[in-house]
Amino acid sequence: MTFSNCCANFFKLQSILFGFGFWIFIMPTAHAAETSKNFTLVVHGGSGTITRSSITPEIESQYRASLDRALKAGQKILAAGGTSVEAVVATIRVFEDDPLFNAGKGAVFTSEGKNELDASIMDGQTGMAGAVAGVVTVKNPIEAARSVMTKSKHVLMTSTGADEFAKAQKLDIVGPDYFFTQQRWDQLQSAKKRQQIEMDHDSKSKTSMSTEKEGAIQPWEVDYKYGTVGAVALDQHGNLAAGTSTGGLTNKLYGRVGDTPIIGAGTYADNRTVAVSCTGTGEFFMRGLVAYDVAARMKYAKANVSDAVDQTIQTELTDKKGRGGLIALDAKGNIKFGFNTEGMYRGYVKNNEAPVTMVYKD
Repeated sequence: MTFSNCCANFFKLQSILFGFGFWIFIMPTAHAAETSKNFTLVVHGGSGTITRSSITPEIESQYRASLDRALKAGQKILAAGGTSVEAVVATIRVFEDDPLFNAGKGAVFTSEGKNELDASIMDGQTGMAGAVAGVVTVKNPIEAARSVMTKSKHVLMTSTGADEFAKAQKLDIVGPDYFFTQQRWDQLQSAKKRQQIEMDHDSKSKTSMSTEKEGAIQPWEVDYKYGTVGAVALDQHGNLAAGTSTGGLTNKLYGRVGDTPIIGAGTYADNRTVAVSCTGTGEFFMRGLVAYDVAARMKYAKANVSDAVDQTIQTELTDKKGRGGLIALDAKGNIKFGFNTEGMYRGYVKNNEAPVTMVYKD
């Protein structure tokens, strides 16, 4: 081999090794850039007559602590590169396990003395969605909703069929007594005495609602705090998701189902626009397709998330005498809280920052 050939081979090998070494050098940098993208998580725990005079500082502290725990559960998943769907499920599970809220354990009772639970979830990347309504044995209904989305060809399952499906998916199944709390039971007895349908926790009624005549049932006319819970998330991959879970109304009749498990009414997510979770008088949210209305204003009228929420709250709730609120998160991480009640348990967390929680309107 000539000296010139040796030199040529040496420089060729050097080029190969340099290229390989450079690739090794830049790979961690590229990976770090991928995992350094921003993420956001937003939650609500119900809206209604929540003022500084209506709850004690101790109760407020309990709600803030629960909101904080839920936010941190979802934040942990998002920080590790998990999906928005995974974060929403983990966040709502915290609420469902906390008797403070009207979802999962501590859910309100129907007129028959049962706990009937509803939940839904939607993936903004794929447009897939899943929901359950009227389940009575599923420990965490949000898990059942996700299973409907990912392990069936359907969107909504109800009652015994949904319970059986959840059991077949090996989700946590519990006896009906698991959901019992004395406060909720006492609330039912009080409602029965007054012949009222109540939204959630005890409060003073503005209007008595007789249940003797079907046409007289107007649950939106009573001033009660709504305890539905929800979460919306934007993950590091730029994908949105939304989920909602509830126990419905105290003393509700005849298999009543509200907006929570109705995609487009109580829950909606689309990467092109926004992720939304609602809480309030379900009848209004269903008739106005409130969650989708926010997305439609952004999609067709090119409104930003803040204006879209304000317009929807005004036209679909306030103008029609409905009460409630929602959380919204767009694909850029912009947050909007919208509600026409005196307060809403809510909060958010961005990236690895400390969670922020809020209670009152001011």
